[in-house]
Amino acid sequence: MRTVFYTATTLDGFLADEDDSLEWLFRQPQDDPTGGPFGYDTFIKGVSAIAMGATTYLWVRDHLDSGGEAWPYTQPSWVFTHRDLEGIPGAEVRFTAGPVEQVHAEMAAVGDGDLWVVGGGGLAADFAAAGLLDELIVSIAPVTLGAGRPLFAGRFDLELLEYERNGALLNARYRVLGRLTEDLRAADA
Repeated sequence: MRTVFYTATTLDGFLADEDDSLEWLFRQPQDDPTGGPFGYDTFIKGVSAIAMGATTYLWVRDHLDSGGEAWPYTQPSWVFTHRDLEGIPGAEVRFTAGPVEQVHAEMAAVGDGDLWVVGGGGLAADFAAAGLLDELIVSIAPVTLGAGRPLFAGRFDLELLEYERNGALLNARYRVLGRLTEDLRAADA
């Protein structure tokens, strides 16, 4: 079992623009968006439980409402929030304000598959800071936004494990080693 932040980012490190739009991502050509290198269909088959922040949950919920689609996940999903949010009929969604350590243990008890931190970058960094995030799998799009929702909050050391191209996207898998071990600002002085 791994805990993985599987996501996409712009070249300048943003998950979404300032209006939480992902239009920059949806216009990127891919060889095979579901089964190609680092494809979603292959990834999701190995996931037992999901964690996301309130903004990510609301984005998914709002986009489902407009398309008339059902909740896209069969796995139990934990939504970290301090807000009073409505659930989705038929979806196994659990709202929590608990610490990531407690929720991680609850998620791990669901099954032996991977745990997916869907987003956002602050929540993924909370898991990493607690020593509970094993990998970052990221699809990097050839676009810059200049501002928006950051990919990953905080200072962490990562180790590149593999990379591959899928259409316009550079896909990379990193091991999360822990907090940044050297203050880079001091090294430059």
